[in-house]
Amino acid sequence: MARPLFGGAISAVIPHSAQDVSELRQIPDNQEVFAHSQTDQSIIIELLEYQSQVQDADAARYHFEDVAASNKAVENGSWEVRGVEQVLQSELSMQECSSAWLLSGAQLISKFNEEAKNTVNIHLCLFRLPLYTTDILVTFNDPVCINPLSSSAVENGAAIPWTLQDFKGVLQSFCLLDPGVFGSFYSYASTMTEEKNTKLTG
Repeated sequence: MARPLFGGAISAVIPHSAQDVSELRQIPDNQEVFAHSQTDQSIIIELLEYQSQVQDADAARYHFEDVAASNKAVENGSWEVRGVEQVLQSELSMQECSSAWLLSGAQLISKFNEEAKNTVNIHLCLFRLPLYTTDILVTFNDPVCINPLSSSAVENGAAIPWTLQDFKGVLQSFCLLDPGVFGSFYSYASTMTEEKNTKLTG
């Protein structure tokens, strides 16, 4: 069953055992974050400003490298891109995007700024919506090699993890219901930028 996102402006089928992280901690207005209740997997949906200077075929990698920087995985050997492919429009419910791209890669990421790093497979889909000056980024974080010293090292043998097929189900069901959400997001983003600039110059 489709789940409303961003106040009902977007909907998607979210996999089983998903916990809405906004019920546990504050999440930025431009994100929806779901964590598997029994594993360290997560799915993050972000509304981002359209990067017009980046060609469609390179845009997924651009955002992947941005995610690597956020995860402090920018050192040599800390991340890799394994493949990028275009998603056929016929496989998507979201017809408003000009193109969609699926990237598979991996990053070495530490949890809660711990020293121990875990290998996380990252599957990332980028929906490009130049008409709304928006890139929608959907990321599936799938830890595959857990450092024994990490707080993620506690195993749950009964857990049924999400699969790549579950993630593709999210992408295929992704549906835009109210384009007005993009205007709301940019008002928020503009306010945040103004506040940041005020702090820098004040």
